[in-house]
This record gives sequence, structure tokens and C-alpha cells, in this order.
Amino acid sequence: MLAGARRLMFRDRDEAGRRLAQRVAGSVVERGAEVVVLGVPRGGVLVAAPVAAALETVLDVIVPRKLGAPGNPELAIGALAVAGEQEFLVLDPRTTAWLEVSEDYIEAERARQRAEIGRREAAYRGSRPPLALSGRVVVLVDDGIATGMTIRAAVAAVRRSAPKEVVVAAPVAPLGSLREIEAAGCRTLVLDTPWPFGAVGRFYVSFDSVEDEQVMRVLAASQAP
Repeated sequence: MLAGARRLMFRDRDEAGRRLAQRVAGSVVERGAEVVVLGVPRGGVLVAAPVAAALETVLDVIVPRKLGAPGNPELAIGALAVAGEQEFLVLDPRTTAWLEVSEDYIEAERARQRAEIGRREAAYRGSRPPLALSGRVVVLVDDGIATGMTIRAAVAAVRRSAPKEVVVAAPVAPLGSLREIEAAGCRTLVLDTPWPFGAVGRFYVSFDSVEDEQVMRVLAASQAP
């Protein structure tokens, strides 16, 4: 981790990806088939593409989804990821208790996000199967980490496939979230850990929304010929 004395700013996700790729390439020795890079859609895929190129490997996705709070879908109460038919759910007990979120609501939101995960995976991969992860170094890349719940759900799903190591990489993240990720046995590679943190978009000059079509183009361009 790098605790910056001042806040880094990125022009856009392309610049963030190039800078992160230098950091990851200097810290991960594996190359080619020894390593897999998984971008977190949507914005994380754009950041992950230069990382995959620097590690001389192709890019795939993992699709964790935030569980939104009742009446406030932007407030996360947890996150869900899927590996095969197995689901990996991470909940924030403090937020769910504070909001008095019912089990029925959690189950309905889980089912809604499970359906969205399936839709996105089908759209992004088409007929391609997921890349094999067993015995390989897996680098999970997002465009920034806030609460860390989606990444923690993704880590749990990736570990199901028995990788050699899981590395979590992002341009920015708060130290508290990184400590929770590292407690799960992951290495973290982050360019800056500003405080106070707030939203990831604060650290980008341009943080435009990313559409599914952009993700599909980036993934197609990354595939081996």
C-alpha cells in the first residue's frame, strides 16, 4: 500500500489504468498464463485493460454487485458475487441493524442482484467460458475501492477456484477497507490511500458512466488472437 501525503488525481480511467499497470507489473512477477486479470465492471474493466497488457495476459471479468439499502440503492448494505452456482454474500451488519433491514428485503435484493450478475456475465462473455483460475495468480482490478464490500465478495468467489494468490489492485482506496481485504489473505496494490475518502469519483477529473458496450469492446480487444 502507498499512503500518499497528498491526494492523487487521475484524468480518467485510462490514465489511472496506465499508472496502476506500472505498479502491478513491478510487484507481480508472474506473466502470461501464470496470471489472470479480472476487471470489476463496469469502470474497473477499463482500468484493468492496461494491467492485463503489462502482465502479458488476457482480461476477464468478475461481476460482484452491491446490495442497495431500502429506498436508497446507492447506500450499500452488502455485496454479492457468484462462482459457478455458488453465491458469496457479504453484509454490513452495522448498516443493516441501523436501518432495520428485514431478512425478506435482503433476500429480494439478493435475488435481484443475482439476476443482474447473470445478465452481465452473459452480455460480457457471450459464449466464452470464464478463465481457469486454479493455481494462477489472480489480480482483481477496480477503478477505486470505497467500502470494499464488492471486492471482498469477489475475493470469496475467486478463492473457490483455488488460485495461487489473490491480488487486489485499484488506483485509490481507504486504508480501513484495505485492511479488511488484507485480513482475508490478499495482497493489495493501491496508488493512493487518501483521507477523508468519500466517493471514488472525487479522485478523477473525468468519471463518466461506462456502458456495457464499452466493457464488451475492451474485453474483445484483450482476447488472444
